[in-house]
Amino acid sequence: MTEDDEKLVQRIRPYMKRRKGYSEKKMFGGLCFFINGNMTVGPWKGSLIVRLAKEDHEQNQQLPHATPMDITGKVMKGWVKVEPPGIESDDDLKAWIERAVQFARTLPAK
Repeated sequence: MTEDDEKLVQRIRPYMKRRKGYSEKKMFGGLCFFINGNMTVGPWKGSLIVRLAKEDHEQNQQLPHATPMDITGKVMKGWVKVEPPGIESDDDLKAWIERAVQFARTLPAK
């Protein structure tokens, strides 16, 4: 995990830790955050990866600082990678986390 990712984990954790169903797990070479067993957010090379509804994929890609999540050579539908300027402020980071948590709560628990 990069130093930027470590810093991002430290920023994400307080917003996630107090939520019902919260857990953490090492994935993608870093640490990811889960709600009810469903991956929700995590750091990726200084950016934030965010899980959102697949059916809203095209619309979510239009959000400020959002780019396709492509860590394997193939775009992952239902995910957005938020570039660092989009999570600079705590309010922006919190808004992305909230969006992802709301979506994760619609999924069946694992």
